Amino acid sequence: MTEAGAVRRGRYAPLATYRLQFNNAFTFADAEAIIPYLAELGISHVYASPYLKARAGSTHGYDITDHNALNPEVGDEAQFLAFCDAIDRHGMGQILDFVPNHMGIGLADNAWWLDVLEWGEASPYAEYFDIDWQAAKPELRHKVLVPSLGDHYGKILEAGELKLAFDDAEGSFSVWYYQHRFPVTPGEYTPILQEAVAGLRADAEDETGLVELELLLAGFRDLRRQLRSGRQRSVRRAKADRLKGQLAELARDRASVRAAIDRAMAMFNGAEGKPAGFQKLHRLLQAQPYRLAFWRVAAEEINYRRFFQINDLAGIRVEEPEVFEDVHRFVLDLIAAGRLHGLRIDHIDGLFDPKNYLVRLQNKAREKLAASGDADADGSAELYIVVEKILAPHERLRDDWPIAGTTGYEVLNRINGLFVDPDGEPALDRLYAELVGGHPGFERMAYDAKKQAMDLELASELRVLANQLNRLAETSWLTRDHTLVGLRQALRELVASFPVYRTYVGRSGASTEDRRDIDWAIAHARRRSQRIDMSVFDFLYGVVTMDYARGRRGPYSRREVQRLAMKVQQYTGPVMAKGVEDAAFYRFNRLSSLNEVGGEPNHFGLSVAAFHRQAQEQARRWPHTMVCTATHDTKRGEDVRARINVLSEIPDEWAERVQRWMTLNQRRKSEVSGAPAPTVNDEYLFYQTIIGAWPLAFTSDAPIDPGAMDGFRERLVAYMLKAVREAKVHSMWIQFNEEYEGAIETFITRVLDVANPNPFVADVQAFHDRIAPIGVLNGLAQTILKLTIPGVPDIYQGCELWELSLVDPDNRRPVDFTARAKQLQEIKGMRGNAARDLLDVWRDGGIKMYVIWKLLQLRQSESDLFRDGAYVPVDAQGASAPHLTAFLRTGGEQPLLVAVPRLVAGLMGEGGALPIGAEAWADTAVALPDAGGGRRWRNIFTDEVVEAVADTDGALRLPLADVFATVPFAVCVPAPPASPA
Repeated sequence: MTEAGAVRRGRYAPLATYRLQFNNAFTFADAEAIIPYLAELGISHVYASPYLKARAGSTHGYDITDHNALNPEVGDEAQFLAFCDAIDRHGMGQILDFVPNHMGIGLADNAWWLDVLEWGEASPYAEYFDIDWQAAKPELRHKVLVPSLGDHYGKILEAGELKLAFDDAEGSFSVWYYQHRFPVTPGEYTPILQEAVAGLRADAEDETGLVELELLLAGFRDLRRQLRSGRQRSVRRAKADRLKGQLAELARDRASVRAAIDRAMAMFNGAEGKPAGFQKLHRLLQAQPYRLAFWRVAAEEINYRRFFQINDLAGIRVEEPEVFEDVHRFVLDLIAAGRLHGLRIDHIDGLFDPKNYLVRLQNKAREKLAASGDADADGSAELYIVVEKILAPHERLRDDWPIAGTTGYEVLNRINGLFVDPDGEPALDRLYAELVGGHPGFERMAYDAKKQAMDLELASELRVLANQLNRLAETSWLTRDHTLVGLRQALRELVASFPVYRTYVGRSGASTEDRRDIDWAIAHARRRSQRIDMSVFDFLYGVVTMDYARGRRGPYSRREVQRLAMKVQQYTGPVMAKGVEDAAFYRFNRLSSLNEVGGEPNHFGLSVAAFHRQAQEQARRWPHTMVCTATHDTKRGEDVRARINVLSEIPDEWAERVQRWMTLNQRRKSEVSGAPAPTVNDEYLFYQTIIGAWPLAFTSDAPIDPGAMDGFRERLVAYMLKAVREAKVHSMWIQFNEEYEGAIETFITRVLDVANPNPFVADVQAFHDRIAPIGVLNGLAQTILKLTIPGVPDIYQGCELWELSLVDPDNRRPVDFTARAKQLQEIKGMRGNAARDLLDVWRDGGIKMYVIWKLLQLRQSESDLFRDGAYVPVDAQGASAPHLTAFLRTGGEQPLLVAVPRLVAGLMGEGGALPIGAEAWADTAVALPDAGGGRRWRNIFTDEVVEAVADTDGALRLPLADVFATVPFAVCVPAPPASPA
């Protein structure tokens, strides 16, 4: 097989991926149409968002309802195959974002979930979902809570919003709540059919229909018997299906029977304003293996594992072999058929046992590839797999996971840190403290937010875990005195103190890394706890480390200890995500560009030396991990971050602007609960956001178009409303503070009014004109780093031009690929120093596309170097050395030198002139290690050749005044010797 074919099959890492967001507005046909453009750009693999069958209208695809079917809103099989064929024709591959942790439930489109509602614990899918059938609340035992109602159950019932209906085709009964279907378990057709029989008997017009309906009634009544064995249950299901078919036929053939059923259902459905008329429907619902409830009840009483706090995303148990097979059958077939060449595993930390899951996945993929005749000679073909994993700063990805790496958030934050000036921290910290009246620091905010998440959105999961811990404690006289309340409080404290998303304690117990993090959490929980009896933490330690499962004669069930340890691990991740990423990141607004997925808002900047160390480690340990600067989940666009980072370089100037803006806009606030709204903290976030996302179409040369400002204002309002709800200080998703949110919208509308002269808008524009060129250089530098450091660079859709979007759904807006394809052709046709010419007109984003195109072509031609080459730091000497990041990539046919600027605000010339030539770089030079590159180096962006000079000791140096003679960034390859004169 050729290497290109092998790359497509997955045994080689991609050279570059391009993320596409599929939904009903961007289909397989749309994707097929842009494959030639992506191939010409230099992309090796399409990186697809989930496109398996999801809930109707899904904009993201993570609410899958059938893992074994394509999403019909995205396209049918023929359109999918045409898309895949286009990928194949262009020598590309495809990576799919796969969701093994959960499924979309509710409505009426998940067959597995509907079967569980219909049959309860007798359903073959009852064990597919992570349901606690032995809930502590008696009313929930042997039932699943279904929190789908928009108000209290009784109000919904008496309002007549729950409707019993008959499916003519299936012969089945269901209760409907608008689009939500709740099947009636077949044994409970009995009271409905009893009323129908009574009505038919009273009519005395259809004796034959009456007899047949009575026979069916007897059959359905017989289904009420509780059967234990799987075989008995299968027989009962078969009988139920047969009876339903007969009922459908009878109702279809005999109008009198259908009319009797309708009259019976009317008796159950009652009439609004007559509460007594709903008794029959209530009793019918009480007899079901589910309990309908107000959606707010879920926070405290839900008994199935969810994806975070989202009620209609139910966790599934892929740790069970049968569930794994059913969930992965289709995607493994696509891999075997050569349609898929890699997977991104969503929410790996939600799984019961991530390592075993990944091992099983690789083994199954290997079997499929071998069966298709596409394995290596030794049968060792391995699929390219990356996992969505948020790593803490001290945390390392587990070496024994059979994967290529993560989706790259840790690398995103390393790259971002290079462009944050640590010298600006004291001034920005003072400014923030003065504005908000002091703050406790990010760590305290994160801790408090995690506890709030456990008290609000994730309280039910905490309660379930505490009940299970209590049952375990009761099995030993050594721990039976630990109370349920005490266990819950201690567990809450422990989880709030966790320094990582989760540990990975498995059947073999806790690793050194696991114990390090558990020890940390236990120590901090002890210190923070107000409890007198600290021995409860000893008990928790024994459970979460699985030490209590050691040996054969311990006081506790090994199986229960293991299960509990795993369940606690599945809980810590959602708490971290909801508390830190989705709350604290919107509360601590000192410098919002640091508040990124996997980021550290309290860690200000990253040194070049630290960046080099981490890049070298990445080259050694995870050379094929993904490297991203934007995703569908990032808090703001990559170029928004790049621009906000500039504030760290000019903190005093920024402080002056902010204070002026707050004075200008004070009168535009509203009063809410006796205080000005928005708060200063939210207002400060707004100013950072407006500067970061200010449209490039707005210039000082012309008045701002009111229509364009309206569009920008709407985006900002949507962002700020999401921000305040996520922060959960003045509003929240589970209970909107309409008055405060209204004040936010009013404030933004007032401050961005351009119908009349507006000094605030004029000042924002002037400040934007000052910092935008610096942000552009940051954006270009981070793009070059992403495409040249070890790893597989991913380009999020549309990011080949400037990306000034905000958090989703803003970052999922449609992309104009036609315009991009046209712009690429124009760029490819340019002659001379295209980089310099494009940098002169940087607002259209052409310079960014040019840089990406040139580097992707280089990655194609130097694939060995980029896949497996070494990373060699390059030192700089001279006055401007702190403003440079430089390194070599070696190991291919020729070395590669990368040099990009950082923290350039102080290097910019008059009027925002670029930091080029001797004026900016003076005597600064890079010292070339002996890597075989010679003395002459060619910048691939400009084709300019720079000659190294030799020091007195013979060491070669490249003067940056020459390297950055016309553009302030360079990727250089060895140039041939100069021709003799």
